[in-house]
Amino acid sequence: MRHRCRVKKLSKPADQRRALLRALTTEVIRHGRITTTLIRAKVVRSEVDKMITLAKNGSLSARRQALGYIYDKQLVHALFEQAPNRYGNRQGGYTRILHTVPRRGDNAEMAIIELV
Repeated sequence: MRHRCRVKKLSKPADQRRALLRALTTEVIRHGRITTTLIRAKVVRSEVDKMITLAKNGSLSARRQALGYIYDKQLVHALFEQAPNRYGNRQGGYTRILHTVPRRGDNAEMAIIELV
């Protein structure tokens, strides 16, 4: 039974949605915080948490999974070096979403997603 087990479609086909989430995840990890719409921030939060969990694991298999998802190879190496020290005692919740003012053009709800 799969009732209520839905993914946010983000009004995009599956390949575009996957590419968007990969790009947003890469930028959140690279810059530490980005501004995007609230729905995109909520969806990308789970992807960023998965990547940090892989980095905390630190195995070769986890590194290869992260390299297959994140676009920048040097960013993955930096993440795997820093994550065990930075998030070693944290059991999840590596990101924070802050609501901001609506976007001027279309009044979309905006948010800042940042690493804790």
